[in-house]
Amino acid sequence: MSHDKIVRMANQIATFFHSQPQAERAAGVANHINKFWEPRMRRQFFEHLEKGAAFDPLVKEAASLVNKPETADHA
Repeated sequence: MSHDKIVRMANQIATFFHSQPQAERAAGVANHINKFWEPRMRRQFFEHLEKGAAFDPLVKEAASLVNKPETADHA
């Protein structure tokens, strides 16, 4: 999946959760990504995060709650 698509999708999730109560936002973003994104997408997510991609601040906050998939060597 392209860099732009991963960033756009994550930011769209954050846009939705910005309308939720503050205490639920980051967990909501992370739960959505954990539930609906396959390991390959989450792996790419973390690669883009490390490269400083233009993620919404809420996505960056939620990143610590997103399950890191095993490396490609172990998947």
